[in-house]
Amino acid sequence: MSGTRSKESAVSDDDLRNLSSKIAGLWRFLGRELEIPQQTLDRIGSNNTEDVTAKCYQSLLDWRNNSANPSKQVLEDARRKMNSDTEERSDSSSDRQGDHKVHPVTEQQRLASSSEKAGMWRYLGEELHIPKSVLDNIEMKPSREAVNRCHDVLLQWEQTTSEPPRLVLMQAQQKVNEIYTGLEEKLARALKMTYKKQYDAIQPIPYIRDRLYRIDRIFVEGGVKVLVAGSWERLTSYQDILKDKRATLLRVIEGDPGYGKSTLTLEFAYDWGEGVKGSPVENVRILIILRLRQLGGVQSIYQAIKWFLLSEENVKVSDIKAVIESCHSVKIILDGHDEYPDRDSEKQSDIRKIVMREMFQDLNVSLTTRYLPKHYDQSARRYKLTGFDDRARDEYIRKAVVGDAGEQAVRRVEQKLKDNPILSDLCDVPLIFVMFAHMAHEKKDFRKFKSVTEFFRYMISCFHHHLLSKMRDTNVGRMRRFENDHASLDQMAFDGLSKEHQQLSWSEEEVRRQLGDDCCEYYVRLGILIKEEVATGVEIRFYHKLFCEWFAAHHLAKLLAGNWDPSVLRHAHPYDLQYMYRFACGISQDSSKRLINYLRKLPGGDKFTILCLLEQTGDLNKFVNVVSDLCKKTLKISEDDNKLVQRSTLQLLEIASSHGVPTVCLHVDGCLSEAVTAGGNLLLNSGLHVQPSSTLETIEITGKGLDIPEEKMIRLLAYAEKCEKLRKLTFQGKQLLIPVSVQAEKIPPSLKTRTIEVLLLHSLEGLDYNLNLIEGKWVKHGSGAARIGGVYLYSDNQDVHEWRVRELTRASAAGIPISCLHLKGCVSEAVTAGGNILLNSGLHVPPSSTLETIEITGKNLDIPEEKMIRLLTYAEECEKLKKLTLQCLLPLSAVPAEQIPPSLKTRNIEVLLLSLEELVYHLNLIQGKWVKHGTGTAEIGDVTLYNGNPDEHEWMVRELTRASTAGIPIARVDIADCSPVADQSGSSLALPRSQLSLPILSTLQELQIWDSDRRMDNTEVVGILRYMAKCTAVRVLVFHGPMLLPDRVQGAESILSTLGSRNVTDTHNEVNVP
Repeated sequence: MSGTRSKESAVSDDDLRNLSSKIAGLWRFLGRELEIPQQTLDRIGSNNTEDVTAKCYQSLLDWRNNSANPSKQVLEDARRKMNSDTEERSDSSSDRQGDHKVHPVTEQQRLASSSEKAGMWRYLGEELHIPKSVLDNIEMKPSREAVNRCHDVLLQWEQTTSEPPRLVLMQAQQKVNEIYTGLEEKLARALKMTYKKQYDAIQPIPYIRDRLYRIDRIFVEGGVKVLVAGSWERLTSYQDILKDKRATLLRVIEGDPGYGKSTLTLEFAYDWGEGVKGSPVENVRILIILRLRQLGGVQSIYQAIKWFLLSEENVKVSDIKAVIESCHSVKIILDGHDEYPDRDSEKQSDIRKIVMREMFQDLNVSLTTRYLPKHYDQSARRYKLTGFDDRARDEYIRKAVVGDAGEQAVRRVEQKLKDNPILSDLCDVPLIFVMFAHMAHEKKDFRKFKSVTEFFRYMISCFHHHLLSKMRDTNVGRMRRFENDHASLDQMAFDGLSKEHQQLSWSEEEVRRQLGDDCCEYYVRLGILIKEEVATGVEIRFYHKLFCEWFAAHHLAKLLAGNWDPSVLRHAHPYDLQYMYRFACGISQDSSKRLINYLRKLPGGDKFTILCLLEQTGDLNKFVNVVSDLCKKTLKISEDDNKLVQRSTLQLLEIASSHGVPTVCLHVDGCLSEAVTAGGNLLLNSGLHVQPSSTLETIEITGKGLDIPEEKMIRLLAYAEKCEKLRKLTFQGKQLLIPVSVQAEKIPPSLKTRTIEVLLLHSLEGLDYNLNLIEGKWVKHGSGAARIGGVYLYSDNQDVHEWRVRELTRASAAGIPISCLHLKGCVSEAVTAGGNILLNSGLHVPPSSTLETIEITGKNLDIPEEKMIRLLTYAEECEKLKKLTLQCLLPLSAVPAEQIPPSLKTRNIEVLLLSLEELVYHLNLIQGKWVKHGTGTAEIGDVTLYNGNPDEHEWMVRELTRASTAGIPIARVDIADCSPVADQSGSSLALPRSQLSLPILSTLQELQIWDSDRRMDNTEVVGILRYMAKCTAVRVLVFHGPMLLPDRVQGAESILSTLGSRNVTDTHNEVNVP
């Protein structure tokens, strides 16, 4: 049966965390039952932390990572054995004392009691009648975990009680458990009621307050990605965020404004509150969801929970803390860190400690934010919400917009979206799409828009129209003026966004002072301003930051029209406030040119310049100079760009082409689709098409993992042909798979006469190639000699195997010398297939005409005689090969000389075997025998066979045997924790754990056996002595460690007499065995 563990028996991180919480104080006892080495337990115990839960978790991780069988069954058996040992010791002691009811509490029981419901330590102290003043002193000790406080309580109790009986402690614990159960149930019930009020009253369009939805009626899954090894990978569901087993205990969920971060937290609240089957929070005991924008100035998270989640419940803050510290199943979601008023404060609040993993280190914490916090634990797993795709938009229309109105209603909304291509990409933003979809369904006068500004202006007018139509006539006249007169609101929004630390909410008093009571009430009734309870009272914020940017843009446009000072924007970065800048350009075309010139001077400002430029709905001719300047730089479309930015760049490319503006370069970075082209255009992963440009001069394609086979390469060349001014097409990037050659007759004829360069840049070791369009072959680009040094293929870098093998083949075809190919642990058991070396990844490495050295390493790779012959045949096909070096399981016997390819014997190729202690053998190709390589004497020093490296035992045993056969001295062999057993004759030494045997080594000089916790009987000792006697060069045999040897070895006299002066020692008992 293979060593692969089944999913059912594998021990997960959650299993280890749960067990650590339950038996934290007993971690050393459990560690010994799991046979964790004492030095490992001591190392973990010496860690500079008092958190025994963390120590327990670390010890269990060490066991899982190093054990030969880290299964749930082994773990459960060890735990059961630990518990039974405790009971046996307790019963034994009870018998001695006569009555278990007065048996004192042991340290093991004290530690176990401290771990169980540790947060209830004060309740336990009260049940044990410890004075309140003493409990207060324990609480005042700084930086103490709950489990340590509980331990202090028990120590205090024992010091003040004569022979504290176990029964008293058990009764106290039972009472505390009953109290805890009641508190936990009360807390969970109250939290669910709070969340229900939130997820039952979702308002998709803020001005329609009489239409509320429950979250499950409108929630639709958007795209989610996770950052893995520097690349964003797509997840199948939002639930995978909390189910991700690869994640650390801190998860950071990023998303642009309007991408549904807060909606996602409400969906998790709904899943928990309604007990949704299959949800990652279904079985969570306590779920805490806090809106960080409400927590300004709040130092304690427990106080925040009381104020904002349990304000109507008769629950003490201390009880909240006790439950969270005691509960074994708690998840915390902190929503909106970018809106947290104290996010950049240096004060040590609980939120800051949690984000830095200095608090709640063993709890699952998720953090939503627009951008990464300034200070956070760098080991956090990062996720990103990517918005709505076509499927999500269609699902939302059916689910939340048209309801039972039918398919025709769905098609009408979708058609209105198609009629507004300028909004198509903006509707990737869930918030915008939701409002668009509802308005498109309900508004008969819904029209086409030329810019995002036009759409937002229309949407805001709908807000006003809806409210004013519901007001009494007496109020309409007084309130209507605020539709157009909102200068004070504009300035408040701009001042808040342009601060070094953005202000996104204001006290109600301040808003009323700046706007006036009537204006404040109007915009609150409108739904654009929202009142919200916070720690300091009532604050007012915008419904969403996008609305804040809309009003701030009006003030910015006003500033631009006068003698403005650019320094007012020094803290308003367009990466964070792109809509404010875009709206400002759309609101006032007269001032947009000044703003565009400002943006162009910023680092990376070109992208935002393009976005702002496209807000112009009038004549673009006055901006041709701006377009020309932008196109003098490389226009880049990246996989990190959202669809909106990508489309804006493409629109700029089309404007340049239609106005005859030269475009220096288009860089397509990591976003070319697998199809590469569609309908004669380049096709991006986002689904956008890049049309041929009549003024484009260079195309750069970079990326990772994109496969462009020959037929797709031909289509790319056909696209290049349509770009009339194109001079250069370049490819660059690791794992960008480009064909080794292209059929010359399929290359468009005009490309051959236009002297277009098709380049492959930065291949292996920075080598560049140029495609010869006449012959369809790649040739070295540039002058000077070229050479490729070492190329490495490892077992753990299979993702680059195909790229490196293809580039090796390309270099060989171009006649470029390759110094060495290193194959480390990645050659398959078959070794070769079809005349090629076969890798574990399934790839074939064909023979290379320019390869000079091959190194194959794999101590578990068995290459018997027939495979060795095939490998030598492969070497014969490598015309320039000078050396083949192996570190594998090679045959001990000679290779049949008649089967060795004849040409190898005349080419003086070296075939080397790397053995123990830098000993090298070479294969005599004439005789087929392995002989010591090089001059001088050879000796093998110390070789250790230990239980921790059983995978290398076979290779070591084989090489020891090879050395002994060759007469090479072996100074010493250590056998550690392998429980060696000699057969009756002493002809071999069996290693049961690796199922191998060590044969007689005639050149071995010293043998040392290290075994912990082993009792050797007389027969085993005699067998090992017989083995020593047959290893004629052995002068010393030493037994180490706490092995329990018999006091006297019976029947060994005749063997010992043959050993003569040879020494046999038991170091643990400091005696000679005889």
